[in-house]
Amino acid sequence: MIENVSFEIGKGGIRLDAAVLSYCPSSTRAFVREAVAQGCVVVNGRASGKGAKLSAGDRVSVLSLKEASDNSVRPDPFFRPVEIFADSGILAFDKPAGMPVQPLSCSETGTLMNAVAYFHPECAPLGDRPLMAGAVHRIDADTSGLVLVARTAAAFDSLRAQFASQSVEKVYYALVEGSVAVGGTLEDELVHDPSMPCCKMVRPSRLTRSQLEKTRVYRAVTSYEVDGHTTCGNEERTLLKVTIFTGVTHQIRAQLALAGMHIVNDRLYGAFAVEGQTGHCLHSFSASFLHPDTSDRVTIQTPPRWLDWM
Repeated sequence: MIENVSFEIGKGGIRLDAAVLSYCPSSTRAFVREAVAQGCVVVNGRASGKGAKLSAGDRVSVLSLKEASDNSVRPDPFFRPVEIFADSGILAFDKPAGMPVQPLSCSETGTLMNAVAYFHPECAPLGDRPLMAGAVHRIDADTSGLVLVARTAAAFDSLRAQFASQSVEKVYYALVEGSVAVGGTLEDELVHDPSMPCCKMVRPSRLTRSQLEKTRVYRAVTSYEVDGHTTCGNEERTLLKVTIFTGVTHQIRAQLALAGMHIVNDRLYGAFAVEGQTGHCLHSFSASFLHPDTSDRVTIQTPPRWLDWM
């Protein structure tokens, strides 16, 4: 953390954020912008915007500024993660619905990785994304189930490579509205909807030509099979066992909804709201991969808790 330092601008015309980063190279552009927005960087004693152009002789005072080394997950013992597998290289957890996998900033707490960093501090420094703290993949906050975390650098590199090559076999359970008779395979092109404040995936046809030029189109492939039927009051529901072959954001949620199969309580994708329910009925059930240490095929499973009341 950089605190209470000042410097004078020699040549005018430079932006405030660029000047601060040049003087404090151990920080990051994101941290500089955050500090400016919070009033922790002042020019001649006054707060200013990050893009303000400075003049020769201006005095910039940095009251408080995070460094790159401060960008780490804050250990938080707010709950004990449900650990379903552990060995010298890998940990696997059953994440509850409603909890994010990782924090969005180093000051945030209350996520799975905050708890993992507290109970398994060896995971915290692993990987190239400091706020992932060794997690090798993510699932949505409102999705429950399996999250894999590395305990060593070698395990992290191996698992991340397997996820990147899409060789990890990932299976989910989804409880959807209505009665589905047979399984099938879904293949779609998906894009982020720029009109939504939250991340939502839609078909490219929903975007204008200019919007498409600014975004990336992702190919998503998902197969599903019918695993059971149930009712809730007068409403029919179907349990699907889902396998994904690609790793697109919201892939299962978006593709099932586009096919007319809305995951129970997934209101972002058009499902009816279920009073008193946290999260939606999508669960990360299993992952099958090559163990980083032995190269043996390993399959780790954790059944969804809502199967008990089907």
